[in-house]
Amino acid sequence: MMIRDTPEQIVEQFVNAWNQYNVELLADIFIEDADFVNVTGLWWHKKEDIYKAHDYGLKIIFKDSTLTLKRTKTRYLTDTIAIVHARLQLSNQSALVNNEEPQVRNNLFIFVTQRINDSWYCIAAQNAEVQNGKETFIKKEDGAYEAVNYGSFRKK
Repeated sequence: MMIRDTPEQIVEQFVNAWNQYNVELLADIFIEDADFVNVTGLWWHKKEDIYKAHDYGLKIIFKDSTLTLKRTKTRYLTDTIAIVHARLQLSNQSALVNNEEPQVRNNLFIFVTQRINDSWYCIAAQNAEVQNGKETFIKKEDGAYEAVNYGSFRKK
């Protein structure tokens, strides 16, 4: 178990663990009954489930990926509770179809952190996909969702 002196070290450890494909190190930041919501809205309710999901993801979906920390912003709610927003970029996500180019994605993570004894832990995290210039998602006729900007649909 690592000792984290600041809430920002939660994000740093998450990124380092991801890039090492080290699920033990990644799961170490979470308390036992932590919550994690992924980019598609899947919601895991405890550390064990967060571990299993990331173990699968780092072996299958993200096996060649690199996560890059772009910036963080921390808001302390109390001396022992802080929210950390983190802009991250994911490169080399596994292609869904052979011969596809690896994807680059931009994400905004929110980590709700708490200092417990001498270390900071994550009690809840959520990942959101950043779609520059888009305002929301709409459901298309085929049932898939598309990121859109309502301004492009307004009549002139």
